[in-house]
Amino acid sequence: MVYEGSHIEYEAFLKKNVMVPMRDGVKLATDIYFPSKNGIPVSGRFPSVVERTPYDNASIRLTNIGRFYARRGYVCVLQDVRGRGESEGDWFFLLNPKDEGRDGYDFLDWIVRQDWSDGQIGTIGLSYTGATQQALAVTNPPGLKTQFIMDSGYNYHTHTIRSGGAFNTGVLFPYAFRMARDGKEAQSDPLVKRKLTEEFHKVPEWFSKLPLKKGDSPLSLAPSYEDFLLTFASHGDYDGFWKNPASNLEDNIDSYPDIPIFLLTSWYGHHVWATTTKYMEFMKRLSSPVRMIIGTWLHGHETLLESWSGEVDFGVDAILDNIEDLRLKWFDHFLKGMKTDVLDGDPIQVFIMGGGTGKRDLDGRMTHGGHWRTEKRWPVIGASSVDYFLHANGILDTKRPISGDKTSEFTFDPEDPVPTIGGCVQNPKMSGVLAGGAFDQTGRPELFFACKDDMPLENRQDVLVFLTSPLEEDIEVTGFVEVRLFASSSATDTDFTAKLLDVYPASDDYPNGFAMNLCDGIIRGRYRLGREKSVFMERGEISEFKISLQATGNLFKIGHRIRLDISSSSFPQFDVNPNTGDPLWSSDKVIKAYQIIYHSMDYPSKVILPVISRG
Repeated sequence: MVYEGSHIEYEAFLKKNVMVPMRDGVKLATDIYFPSKNGIPVSGRFPSVVERTPYDNASIRLTNIGRFYARRGYVCVLQDVRGRGESEGDWFFLLNPKDEGRDGYDFLDWIVRQDWSDGQIGTIGLSYTGATQQALAVTNPPGLKTQFIMDSGYNYHTHTIRSGGAFNTGVLFPYAFRMARDGKEAQSDPLVKRKLTEEFHKVPEWFSKLPLKKGDSPLSLAPSYEDFLLTFASHGDYDGFWKNPASNLEDNIDSYPDIPIFLLTSWYGHHVWATTTKYMEFMKRLSSPVRMIIGTWLHGHETLLESWSGEVDFGVDAILDNIEDLRLKWFDHFLKGMKTDVLDGDPIQVFIMGGGTGKRDLDGRMTHGGHWRTEKRWPVIGASSVDYFLHANGILDTKRPISGDKTSEFTFDPEDPVPTIGGCVQNPKMSGVLAGGAFDQTGRPELFFACKDDMPLENRQDVLVFLTSPLEEDIEVTGFVEVRLFASSSATDTDFTAKLLDVYPASDDYPNGFAMNLCDGIIRGRYRLGREKSVFMERGEISEFKISLQATGNLFKIGHRIRLDISSSSFPQFDVNPNTGDPLWSSDKVIKAYQIIYHSMDYPSKVILPVISRG
């Protein structure tokens, strides 16, 4: 088959800061890139590529995207969302009462009425700008024909702003400072802007003062940003506040239009649970094509060009260096009617980590390796749920406990939380706080804020480690991972965390082995029965805690071990539970909690792994 595709045949002409009116009269700043020749927009009607962003529609990245599409025969339309950049109105993250969905509808309605529009629109964006795509889609706006959504949420209460009831401090706290620096308060007062810029680089110091109260920090200079941070941190119950379509597609997905959708995510991004869940839900509802890619990158455009995440390298094949070509082919196919190869083959491409040498490369990274594979569906064909049970003496295996009341215990001290070392976290724009990706689970105070030494996490008294015997054959685990933990506590509210790891044996490069984190999760005790309402624990009462570790795709090689870590904190990724039962983010004191993990015949704690059989 001969494939077609757009090529460069125009120049790009920018019409800057067109103020597009919304239904309530607020005007949003919009940059429009037209196909042009000799510095003049060419006449005619073109399909449009649209992104709505809170991160400055005149950024270098978006400027390059605008030129890319205009030169290839598209009108690229980039808009600052309400209250950001040069747009009017107020901003409140994705839960603005004047929601992104209505603004998105009005924006697309405006586009299709322009004399340069052929009435066909495709949307793009990552993270927040993926959420704006979803928000406008459920309003069924005119002109929307297709979407390319990268690493964006499904329900921001379940995973992203909060996870398992805990607040995602590591992402949202630096983010509030970062966004406040160019918010409306900073734009109107140079002294406020300078102060917030200075304090942004001191965020690690402010982590030690959490939880903040109103007026406690320089964020009080930007009250709207202080308000959104404190509201998200203190509002735990899943109620109407969280139902805005911009942050909650789960409750609005039945309204999604039947259009072609491309989804992209990664094992170490924010939204692998969200993206894979969306894929399953779209496949139930849509007759139009849906495609998905899962890679190894961190959360961000620039990391697509990296073969590593954290201190682990997955090989050059892990690089996705054709993202703009891929998006162009998608839009050529669905907006211009060209024949491209975007629908050839299976609908899912997934990178399976593992299979490398395990040696240290010249950049100091461990070579874990991996390979791409296509799949026909998600969960992948051949995946079987296999229970790995926790046993006394730190044993993890597939044999169900047959003995009596076996337990493991530890004391959780909120003043000495377990440090976050890697994972599905976005790297803040400063060093020494936390870093996302795969790391040997050993302390590095220079990299990770909560690390006080270079001790392996497994040596802490408040980290319970459960290990399989060295594997006698390769085992692939690809899909959702869940822990079901039977536990009790001396506190009426506390947290439990779980982390899955691939443990390398000792080698010349790594004399102590290498414990590589794959995925992790948390559950707040008061939400163990459901996310809707706090239900406090009875001291000493045995409860079952379901912990979602999201998903992974990894080949555990012969000689490796599968490891599960159980604890009660991961800071600063999640806020630390004070164990007091006080309203969220209000406690001025903390107490230690005595935690008991049960792994007996009556209380069989386990991790459920999606093991792949290709028989």
